[in-house]
Amino acid sequence: MYDYGFTNIFFMENNELKKPNYVLITGGTSGIGYELAKLFAQEGYNLVIVARDLAELENTAAGFSQQYEVEVVKICKDLFDTRNAFALYEEVLDKGIEVSILVNDAGQGQYGKFIDTDIQRELDIIQLNISSLVVLTKLFVKDMLQRGNGKILNLSSIASKVPGPFQSVYHGTKAFVQSFTEAIRAELKDCGITVTALLPGATDTDFFNKAGMQESKIVQEGQLDDPAKVARDGFDALMSGDDKVVSGFKNKMQLAMSSITPDDKAAKKMLEKQKPVTGKD
Repeated sequence: MYDYGFTNIFFMENNELKKPNYVLITGGTSGIGYELAKLFAQEGYNLVIVARDLAELENTAAGFSQQYEVEVVKICKDLFDTRNAFALYEEVLDKGIEVSILVNDAGQGQYGKFIDTDIQRELDIIQLNISSLVVLTKLFVKDMLQRGNGKILNLSSIASKVPGPFQSVYHGTKAFVQSFTEAIRAELKDCGITVTALLPGATDTDFFNKAGMQESKIVQEGQLDDPAKVARDGFDALMSGDDKVVSGFKNKMQLAMSSITPDDKAAKKMLEKQKPVTGKD
C-alpha cells in the first residue's frame, strides 16, 4: 500500500510546481462507481474512494493500488447522513488532498407502491441522492473556482426524465439531480469547470437488490446494461466537456419517445415495466 504521507508532495512539470491529480468517487467500491474508478486509475489519476463498507473499501483500494500503481485513499462515510458529507470534505482537506474531479455516484432507491414503502428509508434516500450530493458539490466546487479548473460528474438517470410508479421517490431524486446539474453547469460556464450528467438506464449492478426490485418486470424480463460500458460513456463525456450523456442506444430511444409522450401515458407505460412479474398490483 502507498504511504498517504505523500499526498502533500508537489511534482515538477514544465518547471512549475504541480500537485498530483485526485479523483473523489462516492460509491466507488461497486457498480458504475467502481468501473469509473478503474478508468481513472488506468489514466494515472490517484483515487479517493468513499463508501460505507470498510471491508469493501480495503479490498478495492488494495486492488487498484497494486494493479494500477496509483495512490488510493479510502474514506469510510455513511452519506445517508448529510453531516457525513461535511465531515468527508473536512477529512479530505486534513489529508492535504486537492480534488481535481468529483464524481457523485452514490445513490439508492426503494421499490414498491408509495403508500406501502418505508418513509424513513425514503427520507434516507433523499438525503443520500440529493442532500449529500449538493453538499459535496457546493464545497468542492468552491475550491475548484479558486483554482480556475475542475470537473464534476453527477450520476443522474433516464429515470430523471420519466415518471416512476413503484419508484416514485427515486425518480424524483434523479429529476432533481438532472435539473441541478444543468443549472450549475450554466452558472459555471467559462469558469474552467466541467459539469456533466451521466444518464444510464437499468444497469447490471447491486442497485436492484438494495432497492428490493428483483421481482420487477424490468429486472426479470429486461436486458440490463453493462456497468463498464456505462462508466466509459460517462468518463468520455466528462473528459470531453459534454453537458450530459445518455448511455445506450435503447435508452436514447426511450428518452426520445418520452419527450413526445404525455406524462400520464409515460407513467402508465413505466408502471407496466416496473410492476412485479406476478402481475400483482
